[in-house]
Amino acid sequence: MNLKKIICCFVYVLAAVHAQASELSDKLQSTEYVLLMRHTLAPGVGDPAGYTLEDCKTQRNLSAEGRQQAGVVGDWLRKQGVTSADVHSSAWCRCKDTAELLKFNSFQVAPPLASFFDEMHLAKSRTQALEQFMAEKLKTKGHKALILVTHHVNIHAFMGENIASGDMVLARVDARGKMRSYQLIPRPSQAQL
Repeated sequence: MNLKKIICCFVYVLAAVHAQASELSDKLQSTEYVLLMRHTLAPGVGDPAGYTLEDCKTQRNLSAEGRQQAGVVGDWLRKQGVTSADVHSSAWCRCKDTAELLKFNSFQVAPPLASFFDEMHLAKSRTQALEQFMAEKLKTKGHKALILVTHHVNIHAFMGENIASGDMVLARVDARGKMRSYQLIPRPSQAQL
């Protein structure tokens, strides 16, 4: 291959990567898309008996690997062109820590993102509250991405699939926050930066 062909191939690959990156950021700037994210790695299931939301030491928390994963996800999102975001989190420390480590200036705790792991009978009402929350936030977020950091049970109830720690769901929703379609985005690795 001559140098001209190599340069053309390189330019083509760069253009393809840029097009893919801007597609995610373009979608998240619209009022139809929201990014739901499961908190990053917090080994175990549920929380210890007697935990309280006011005391992180009583909860299941992010491991060192989970903390690093959250930073990688934030860096990956910025690499995709997501430069500003309206970030909301569950009140659980593993979600708040994930939201903080994404490094999008700040985040707010939102009750509709709270886990219902200990009260699975609330799945339907909590999903309705999540839909209503998304519908309201999408109206007021402007061009920022709407990123919601929550739990496995919340995402499973909303989309019907299991996802791993740190995975994301790019959800297209209607004006009432009801799912129209979604794309699962596996948690990126350091190698993808």
